[in-house]
Formats: sequence, C-alpha cells, structure tokens
Amino acid sequence: MLFFHQQRYQIFSVVIMPDHVHCLIVPFLKKESEYSSIGSILHSIKGYSPKQIHNFRNHIGKVWQDGRHERLIKSQKEMIDVWKYIRQNPVKAELVHKPEEYPFFWELYRNLSPYFQNN
Repeated sequence: MLFFHQQRYQIFSVVIMPDHVHCLIVPFLKKESEYSSIGSILHSIKGYSPKQIHNFRNHIGKVWQDGRHERLIKSQKEMIDVWKYIRQNPVKAELVHKPEEYPFFWELYRNLSPYFQNN
C-alpha cells in the first residue's frame, strides 16, 4: 500500500482487516490538470501486493476480491469523519482496544485537523 506513497498519491490512513481494506488516499497530479485515477492506483496495488505477500507468507491463491467501493470526499469534515471511521475499524471489530495496537494499521497523522488548518 505504501510503495508509491508520496510518489503517485498520499495515503492518510490504511487499515488491513481480515476480510477487507480501508484506505484514505489523495492522488497526485499526473499532468497539468489530470490526476491518477483510483482505478489505476488500485490496479497497481492489487498487481504488486500479491507478489510481496507470496514472498512474505508463501501464500497461494487469490489475495484481492474483484471490484472496489470508492467515494469522493467533498469536504474537510467528511475527510476527518472517514479518517476516524478507518481508524476505529479494528476497534469496532473487537480486534484491539486502541487503533495503535493493531499491527495492520498505518496513518500519516494522528489528527487530521491541524493538517487542514495549515493548508
């Protein structure tokens, strides 16, 4: 997930759950007014990650389900709400007591509010 972080996109948070993944991602500009599509970013992630998982865990078989659910975030409040939702996913699933305890959780900032106040 982090391979092209800060190159093609910025990831604000990602959590890899036992049966799904949540990722808050902002694509970078490819050209003057053209962004990388979520489809092309996910294609890259879904193509690269199974090879790495196989090397790490000797996993055989399908890693990713077909399809995706994407959502265009239209406000700072909505982005913070999505970030909080992603952050709490392993807690709500009763896998840990705090998001930081979950080994498959990563975030760029502990709190997104200062990020938006400075930009």
